[in-house]
Amino acid sequence: MRLRLHYSPLRGITKANVNKLTVAWTYRTGALTPETGLNKKAAFEATPLMVGGTLYVITPFNKVIALDPATGTERWTYDPKVDRGLNYSEVTSRGVSMWKKSRLFFGTIDGRLICLDAKAGKPCTGFGEGGAIMLNYDSDPPDVGEHEVTSPPAIVGDLVVVGSAIGDNGRVDMGRGLVRAYDVRTGKQRWSFNTLLPLGDNNSSGAANAWSLITVDAARKMLFVPTSSPSPDYFGGLRPGDDNYANSVVALDAMTGNVMWHFQVVHHDLWDYDIASQPVLVMFKSTPAVAVTTKMGHLFILDRRSGKPLLPIEERPVPKSDIPEERASATQPFPRNPSLVPNRLTAADAWGKDDAEREACRAKIAALRNDGIFTPPSVGGTLVYPGNVGGVAWGGAAYDPVRKLLIVPTNRLAFAVRLIPRAEFAAERAKANDNRLRGEFGGQTGAPYAMYREPLTSPNGVPCNPPPWGALSAVDVETGAIKWEVPIGARATPALGGALVTASGLTFISAALWDDTLRAFDTMTGKVVWETKLPAGGQSTPMTYRYKGHQYIVLAAGGHAKAGTTLGDHVLAWRLK
Repeated sequence: MRLRLHYSPLRGITKANVNKLTVAWTYRTGALTPETGLNKKAAFEATPLMVGGTLYVITPFNKVIALDPATGTERWTYDPKVDRGLNYSEVTSRGVSMWKKSRLFFGTIDGRLICLDAKAGKPCTGFGEGGAIMLNYDSDPPDVGEHEVTSPPAIVGDLVVVGSAIGDNGRVDMGRGLVRAYDVRTGKQRWSFNTLLPLGDNNSSGAANAWSLITVDAARKMLFVPTSSPSPDYFGGLRPGDDNYANSVVALDAMTGNVMWHFQVVHHDLWDYDIASQPVLVMFKSTPAVAVTTKMGHLFILDRRSGKPLLPIEERPVPKSDIPEERASATQPFPRNPSLVPNRLTAADAWGKDDAEREACRAKIAALRNDGIFTPPSVGGTLVYPGNVGGVAWGGAAYDPVRKLLIVPTNRLAFAVRLIPRAEFAAERAKANDNRLRGEFGGQTGAPYAMYREPLTSPNGVPCNPPPWGALSAVDVETGAIKWEVPIGARATPALGGALVTASGLTFISAALWDDTLRAFDTMTGKVVWETKLPAGGQSTPMTYRYKGHQYIVLAAGGHAKAGTTLGDHVLAWRLK
């Protein structure tokens, strides 16, 4: 599978024979043993990597496993022994990366970059210290547990490039989201890019990190870096201005780390609207382009070489903040092509299974400040729609270069966000809940306000906005038009995970939160043509490979604890009977 596309040229599994897929093998990673409190955060989001006749997968606790692609038999394992007694914001890894079929690279949730001999599964001698580099992200000594690596590093030439995942709601002065390049042989640092450089050295904000996947254009030796919001997420009074290069796709010269151009999708972010999804390399007619999908559901198509918009964009006025210390941006960039998700919710739109649920939702919506998308957070409470899980989450878009379609899983969930004056936070904090999709406090220490956010639901836990709460869409890259849109699963569930498209016209996805099922869709119509139940949640991205004459579909199915899906430790492969 081509990582930058989520696309495979394989054609062996087709619409005519997909119903003959059967499980070829199952491997159990044992990742949830020993059982600790961190299991309540674990998410098996990895996409396996097939290189040189071996399949590589990584667990949420960063154990790397090499498997026989035909049988799932274990060839070797390497455990970096992450300390499970520490607290980590995220417990996940989305994959590993390979250099020249010989060196395997991955990051850890305790902030290390590790190089393994791909054949033997042993640390590479001569790389860093014992095959590892401790990634000190603007913190001395490193704050283990606060700075993590959750996405596979980027490989370009003889460089391995890595960002970071920083929990940015805790305080103002979080570590800065540096992007760093290292020599693949020695681990010597070649360059470093500071995402908050435009804010100046006296700025106290941190984060603006690149926690999602960095895209490589090897031919042009370019990197496309998706960045997050600065810290803290929901109050920007201590970081005036647009906060460049935060909330941007930043094009870097891969050899030097110098900025070639950048495009900001949100000015002065107050909604945790990171670019969560990987930028996707596409062709716009005859122009090399990059597609940027966002949590707001906006799709931007930019010239890969210059950053110039290829589909029109306009700056539109947006609501002002009612917080005295805040200076929200007066405008935000909007593409003229259709949004991938709804972005307006009124009390009249309230949804429920019966009159009582609808009335409860109407009351909740009516009680919140709600002036449309980009309404700033307030002390009384603000409706944020779409919420911070998307729009488009980390699973991102898959690109079919033959059909010129982006296949995009999206979420449609409204959230209520409330700023809490500092003097009141201690009392409010007692209500804290560590489940991201139910309720979450952020201390935002150093700011005059903490925050609380939760999904907007009825008393029975049903979303207050109308279904579908998750959908799969096909978008024409050259016009931005939505060609089709279907719910993901019979329950129209939200989705965390990505899609795989194949040259034979199939799209595979298993990301649905309330529905442990892998499905194949007809890429041209959105019709479900095959499905199979999973032993655990499939909040990952499927991949496919051919080995000894057979095409396989492989998936990590281990669930997502924060989202409440079925937990497990399964890697499954299917092939035709």
